[in-house]
Amino acid sequence: MTAPHPRHRRLLAIPAGMALATALAFLPNVTASAAPQQAAPAAADSTALSYVVNVAPGHGVSAHVKKAIAEAGGTIVTSYDQIGVIVVHASNADFAKTLRTVAGVQSAGATRTAPLPAQSTGDMGTPKVLTAEEVADAQAAAGQDPLEPLQWDLPAIKADKAHEKTLGSRDVTVAVLDTGVDDTHPDIAPNFDRAASVNCVAGKPDTADGAWRPSAAESPHGTHVAGEIAAAKNGVGMTGVAPGVKVAGIKVGNPDGFFYTEAVVCGFVWAAEHGVDVTNNSYYTDPWYFNCTDDPDQKALVEAVTRASRYAEKKGAVNVAAAGNENYDLAADEITDPVSPNDSTPGDRVIDPSKCFDIPTQLPGVVTVAATGAKGIKSSFSNHGLGVIDIAAPGGDSTRFQTPAPPATSGLILGTLPGGKWGYMAGTSMATPHVAGVAALIKSTHPHAPAALVKALLYAEADATPCTDPYDIDGDGKVDAVCEGTKNRNGFYGWGMADALDAVTK
Repeated sequence: MTAPHPRHRRLLAIPAGMALATALAFLPNVTASAAPQQAAPAAADSTALSYVVNVAPGHGVSAHVKKAIAEAGGTIVTSYDQIGVIVVHASNADFAKTLRTVAGVQSAGATRTAPLPAQSTGDMGTPKVLTAEEVADAQAAAGQDPLEPLQWDLPAIKADKAHEKTLGSRDVTVAVLDTGVDDTHPDIAPNFDRAASVNCVAGKPDTADGAWRPSAAESPHGTHVAGEIAAAKNGVGMTGVAPGVKVAGIKVGNPDGFFYTEAVVCGFVWAAEHGVDVTNNSYYTDPWYFNCTDDPDQKALVEAVTRASRYAEKKGAVNVAAAGNENYDLAADEITDPVSPNDSTPGDRVIDPSKCFDIPTQLPGVVTVAATGAKGIKSSFSNHGLGVIDIAAPGGDSTRFQTPAPPATSGLILGTLPGGKWGYMAGTSMATPHVAGVAALIKSTHPHAPAALVKALLYAEADATPCTDPYDIDGDGKVDAVCEGTKNRNGFYGWGMADALDAVTK
């Protein structure tokens, strides 16, 4: 994976606006009905943008600020008074600049650079279909869940051994902030938490039945993630890392594949208010790969998402996020970002990582996850960085680089797909749900533990993993990434590999 082309994964090209790892291979099956299609949001004014306006938390929107918003041509969509974030639509190009001069406004910024709604022209690629013979071979080698032999990632974190002790508690819920979850899938339906699920794409909660599901035209990414976390151990399909806990779908990715600030803020606040124990965040907040705090618009986005994620943690949620798939050293002195803003006209910009952040993964308190492959070393694409990466988990890799032992046949990660199917993806997006699942097992074992203690146990129980040095993943004699740090904490693996068995025994 080369840094100059971060939208092109080693395994598959990704649509603009989607910070998702999506190398796909479908397993044919079964009986679950396809998820009903959801209508796309109604088109807004062709020049309108969405904004966040940040004010002091806990006091509501003052009459003074409301008047200023209206006079600047803005319409309030909703406000999250708990954290002091107001979502506004406006066609005035100077709206944010004007609001930043208003008494009581702490920051304000556009959440996008393209008018509502943004459009994507990306191609999801053609999935590789597994043959019936491959499925039959997996079933012949299976125990309870017929596809578990294909899941090399479960023994990699000792989840198979953990399941002999416990499958996790029904009192624990993991929310998947993503492209939507198909709760009709036979591996997800037994563990789905309807009350904690919602559609946040418009920046305010849509609680209509099924609003959290992806349409047939949308990415299966969120459904895949949900299955990795909590696919039921029910004699059907695959097994999740924590197959006894509940999983919720909080849809924050729009039909064009963009994850905008107002949706992410809505998602975290919803999770906070609905008793969620862990949030999984396998995306970055569009349109900026890195949000720079010396830019007033981007600073406002960082502030809004920070407030929301901290609020969720204050309410008890452990927030887990993907480190990204560009093989960036996130602790470097500078990084070239060629894809921002990804919803209009991107261009190369050199950013300072001490001022510019991938959100939510680099926000305070968020667990940042790197990916490993079937050989247990850093995935070829995984971002890294000493002091940035907190923990590592299986995210898969091309079999060119890391090949699993039989009976597994793919170096990618198996997950659930909409319409009662299963298939493979790879990326830090896939590593993150492994860590979210282990966090859910820790919470199951220690039901009264606050988020800070769950995180401390997550790191303390991780298997320390020394740097891979030299790291020449393609064997061409050239170093592909440099790992810094000690065995107990370094830039490739953080505190080490997540350990599901320790999560349920210590």
